[in-house]
Amino acid sequence: MKSVRMFFVLLALVSGFSLAQSNWKIDASHSNIIFTVQHLVISEVSGYFKEFEGTVTSKKDDDFSDAVINFTAKTKSINTDNDKRDEHLRSDDFFNTEKFPAMTFVSKSFKKVKGNKYKLVGDLTIRDITKEVKLDVVYSGTVKDPWGNTKSGFKLSGSINRIDFGLKWNALMEAGGTVVGKDVKITCNLELGKQK
Repeated sequence: MKSVRMFFVLLALVSGFSLAQSNWKIDASHSNIIFTVQHLVISEVSGYFKEFEGTVTSKKDDDFSDAVINFTAKTKSINTDNDKRDEHLRSDDFFNTEKFPAMTFVSKSFKKVKGNKYKLVGDLTIRDITKEVKLDVVYSGTVKDPWGNTKSGFKLSGSINRIDFGLKWNALMEAGGTVVGKDVKITCNLELGKQK
């Protein structure tokens, strides 16, 4: 009898635990994934991914300090507003979008640094190469939109070394330096919608 009671207590605890968890999805129409890389040493070129999706689960909606984040972007959707350059980026010199159609990010930790600033650590996979990356995050707050939906905003920023992920193409310039920089700056402006 004691074990039966314990079973129901555990069941109630597990049920309460799952009910407390909130699920969020990236609102892609109000979000963007932007990257910037140095070109010819003297300037920068920016681009973005048109197609992406992501989810966040959290039991602490007041500050998201326990958030678990999963993100996927379709590499073929890369866009730098130059067709010739975009085709080159889709080739095996860079993303090889036919063989590796998606890049993914899975969080390992999301910790508050101070106030609304956080540090996000997770595994980024590009071309089947997975490396741990660290991103700075600013939490902009949570509001109700005019239709009664709960929305939260975040800005993520950081950089990666593209060579680490097999995006190795480059050419040397006569005066020294390379055509494409190795460090890629990443900025993500994300609006999350709480799932009902």
